[in-house]
Amino acid sequence: MIETKEQVRAGRGQRTYSGDAREALFPLGGIGTGNISLGSRGELRDWEIFNQPAKGTYMPNTFFAIRVEQEGGQPVAKVLESKLLPPHALSHGYHPLTGAGLPRFEESELIGTYPMARVVFRDAELPVQVELEAFTPMMPLDPENSGIPGASLTYRVTNTGDRPAEVVIAGSLINPVGGLKYDKFGNLHHAMPCGRNINAFRQVADISGLYFSSEKWAPGDLDFGNLSLLTTASGLTVKRAWLRGAWYDFLQEFWDDFVADGRLTDLGYETPSEEHRTDTGSLGIVETLQPGETKSFPFVLSWFFPNRLNGWSDDIKDVRPGHETIRNHYATRFADSWEAGAYLLRGLEGLRERTSAFRDALFDSSLPAEVVDAMAGNMPVLRSTTCFWLENGKFLGYEGTFDDGGSCDGSCTHVWNYEQTLAFLYPTLERTMRRVEFLEEVDAAGKMAFRAMRMFGCEWRWGESAGPAAADGQLGSVMRVFREWKLSGDGDFLRELWPNVKLALDFALPHWDLDGDGVMEGEQHNTYDIEFYGPNPLTGFMLLGALKAGEAMAVGLGDAEAAERYGSAWSRGSKRLGELTWNGEYFVQVLDDVNAYKYQHGIGCLSDQLLGQQLAHLYGLGHLMEEDRLKSAIQAVFRYNYKSDLNDHVNCQRVYALHDEQGLVLCSWPNGGRPKLPFVYSDEIWTGIEYQVATNLIYEGFVDEGLTIVKAVRDRQDGYRRNPWNEVECGHHYARSMSSWGLLIALTGFRFDMAAGSMSFEPVRPADDYRTFWSTGRGWGVYRQAKDPATGEWSFGVDVLGGDMSGVVVHACGQAIRL
Repeated sequence: MIETKEQVRAGRGQRTYSGDAREALFPLGGIGTGNISLGSRGELRDWEIFNQPAKGTYMPNTFFAIRVEQEGGQPVAKVLESKLLPPHALSHGYHPLTGAGLPRFEESELIGTYPMARVVFRDAELPVQVELEAFTPMMPLDPENSGIPGASLTYRVTNTGDRPAEVVIAGSLINPVGGLKYDKFGNLHHAMPCGRNINAFRQVADISGLYFSSEKWAPGDLDFGNLSLLTTASGLTVKRAWLRGAWYDFLQEFWDDFVADGRLTDLGYETPSEEHRTDTGSLGIVETLQPGETKSFPFVLSWFFPNRLNGWSDDIKDVRPGHETIRNHYATRFADSWEAGAYLLRGLEGLRERTSAFRDALFDSSLPAEVVDAMAGNMPVLRSTTCFWLENGKFLGYEGTFDDGGSCDGSCTHVWNYEQTLAFLYPTLERTMRRVEFLEEVDAAGKMAFRAMRMFGCEWRWGESAGPAAADGQLGSVMRVFREWKLSGDGDFLRELWPNVKLALDFALPHWDLDGDGVMEGEQHNTYDIEFYGPNPLTGFMLLGALKAGEAMAVGLGDAEAAERYGSAWSRGSKRLGELTWNGEYFVQVLDDVNAYKYQHGIGCLSDQLLGQQLAHLYGLGHLMEEDRLKSAIQAVFRYNYKSDLNDHVNCQRVYALHDEQGLVLCSWPNGGRPKLPFVYSDEIWTGIEYQVATNLIYEGFVDEGLTIVKAVRDRQDGYRRNPWNEVECGHHYARSMSSWGLLIALTGFRFDMAAGSMSFEPVRPADDYRTFWSTGRGWGVYRQAKDPATGEWSFGVDVLGGDMSGVVVHACGQAIRL
């Protein structure tokens, strides 16, 4: 029996969520555009398109509805969502603005293969089957077409009856421009900020739709913007504005009008809404379906809110008066939401094809299902409100987001150290982050501000003092310059940054390595928001990785003096770090009295002890110390820190996993010696660290252990307990979770060197018919490897699905081919 692609995907990371999976919220939206989430009931929620996070929000009067009238039968109309779920315990019930009292479908299922989603609706009362396909275009190496402020929402309806049926699908959307506000009863507030809003019906060539705007706001205001609901369908019915009546007349009039004959009656309003008021508009598509016939009802929802704060938070206004706003990058491409939506609609076939090709390359691969799920589940971070992309081309990111604002400013280097997804999918944007770090945030002495503030005219402060340099962040940034060079082959990029890369490394050595032995013992600020003191493996291996990367970059640039100096320091430091911190099983922190400083780990087994080694593996720098010690240490991390049941785990810190769940804690003390006050996150479980440890386990040959950790993470993100597309730490859509992309690199044995024009594959445990996704800064595609059943010999092939890889030599299976 031949499996369909969907059956293949179901075994390789595709997951299905029934309508009762409240936390299965699929984000729609492009890079730097904000999001709208599609829920498992088919509802649209979390409207985060206004340059701010907005978890938990809904848009009043905003939903799609279907009316079906079979020839000779009575019409049936329902909201295109499955039923609302209990508890129904609101103090005043559901407000009419929610439309909760309208009929809905019996069941729904959300099938998520990010960046594409499908919702299947079921209801025996209707003589039709309905599915929704929803996506925002996404394809590697093309941030422009992956950064469209809009979403394609295509309903496909099949007539399952034995008579012709007229089907109308209407999308309704409130005009939110200027902002909405509610009173205690759930009504729209009499003093909400919006006003003078306009809902206009437009037809431009082959595109028709509603354009939602306002006369109130100037083009430079933060509240300026517009939305569009568009279609290429020809049979349309339109109501520009719902009834401007008292009480709940608006919903009654709309529903009665829709149900009566499927034709929406325009009420003829020609003036904008009153001050502090707004309107809802509806656009419907009308089709007749013969028995067995399927037709598409294509909609595009697009938005344009171009202006955002020119900084990380509101206090930027106190620092640079007159420079409070800057435009999003998408505003340099599109004049408004209509233009953005029209671009998406007119190019929909090609954009869908390229998005599907990327989706299939990932989900049709031979990678373990939990790995595909982890990679796809964290790609949305790049297109969430954690990240923003400015008109000057700079890509920046918080660590994560609160429900209603950014969490932890500054593209924090020690958090973004872990991230691999952006680097491999959109390397041009990743390089803008390196340029900010090294060209704007490194001072004359070589100290890097680990939170990017200088670019906005601010200074990162730690209490009353200037913020410290972050040892792990600064050294990791050096390693990431090496990664960006090898991924892109861009020698000009490396030459541009090299003087400040050297400056940063030359600052690090005397600043943290006080005695010049290649091991850091000074005060070392790090990702746990505290300082480690004395020799320790976290910063120790980060220094070794940075030195080895520095040596390799110096060799590539012909800087013999720097190459010799960094190579000697690495050789000296590698030997000395082992002498000081190796306890015979794993690496420890060396302190005479672990309680002399608060928040240390001492002889504990730190999950992050080999972070620098994991990065060295990913970037092709090899082992930083004796291989047998590294294998023993990462095995000890799994042995002592992975908990198969958390019921008895004591955690007086933040809790991200609990009860019968499984996970990897940040540190344990198998030999005793736990400090009185260990470092502040030691008992927590962070998905970003779980993935990096799993990646390192795979590199060192402990594949089953690595996959065990990955499965534990994704089992927790099951759509009921947590969102499969939102891993939290210090905020939603947390950047560290994008360490999950490293699993692909480790499992495929992928090595890349675009500077030399070569790449190679050595998959771990390959199936006889093996395929996997790959990407570099020059191209992306699918790698295939097969075993001849007669001879047992392997052969391979490479499909380039995007970019230009001409001339690149690929090594695999003991062979080489030139693309």
